[in-house]
Amino acid sequence: MRDIDLPTQVGPHDVKIRTEVVGVCGSDVHYYQHGRIGPFIVKEPMVLGHEAAGIVIETGSEVTGLKVGDRVCIEPGVPDWASRASRIGLYNLDPGLTFWATPPDHGCLTPEVVHPASLCFKLPDNVSAAEGAMVEPLAVCLQATQKAQVSPGDIAVVLGAGPIGLLQALTALAAGCSEVLLFDPQEAKLDLAAQFRDITPLYARNGPAIDQVGRATGGWGADLLFECSGAPAAFRDIANYLRPGGTLVAIGMPIDPVAIDIVALQVREVTVRTVFRYANVYDRAVNLLASGKIDVKPLISATFAFADSIAAFERAAEGRAEDVKVQIEMSG
Repeated sequence: MRDIDLPTQVGPHDVKIRTEVVGVCGSDVHYYQHGRIGPFIVKEPMVLGHEAAGIVIETGSEVTGLKVGDRVCIEPGVPDWASRASRIGLYNLDPGLTFWATPPDHGCLTPEVVHPASLCFKLPDNVSAAEGAMVEPLAVCLQATQKAQVSPGDIAVVLGAGPIGLLQALTALAAGCSEVLLFDPQEAKLDLAAQFRDITPLYARNGPAIDQVGRATGGWGADLLFECSGAPAAFRDIANYLRPGGTLVAIGMPIDPVAIDIVALQVREVTVRTVFRYANVYDRAVNLLASGKIDVKPLISATFAFADSIAAFERAAEGRAEDVKVQIEMSG
């Protein structure tokens, strides 16, 4: 650990937040281990972390929606609100967007952060800081669910039972899916998923996942497929999971380009949608937690004190089968 000079000036539309909980994301671990993700390369010391909740300790002169003492979760991407992408509602795709812990931008694994008030969302009393720090990955899944255009009673397949995969299964159910068929090669993750109502684990010991989906749907195929692993093997024969006219939503990001059978998608007229972060969903993610429609508490596997941050990253890097989300408490 080291001291780094970070921005402390609170602008008229900003708030200063004392961070309480920061989640460790897979991208954080990748930067920690390898110093790069694709074209994003760490060239100078960079603070990690982009999943955060905390308490407002100072407000800018023009801030009216928040006050000192408010508990908030924080949306980590800051766009240029005047950009063309932002003006049409796609601010997550603004080329000038800065995002916590994406080189060269510092993240939030610090005692305090300064952030635009418009990107900070109040947490209800019944939502803890640990749950608030889960809003960021949950927002990714809300974006994907929105892209999928879920209809009540749909059957969905989710490939990958990491943090995003499990949250995606819960979000799809909250949106109206009647059942989610969830595959992951790690049985411990599927055992965890099995405790949630209407999630059906697809264990590898029961045969290929595609065959299990076929049996579960009478050979028709699923209405929706959310690919959350980014594993090249997941895209092999991916069209065969879906019914004619089904929808594929690609969420996981492969490290290298992957091959996909376009003709197989065409003959089923499969709709293919993609997701990159999120836009305009944070408030709804908070609402889902507050209502109890989504319970993220079972997904928080381990909590470390800030002084033990290195141990937290080492734990996350182990990729234990029973782990989903590792978090760091900043007051510890």
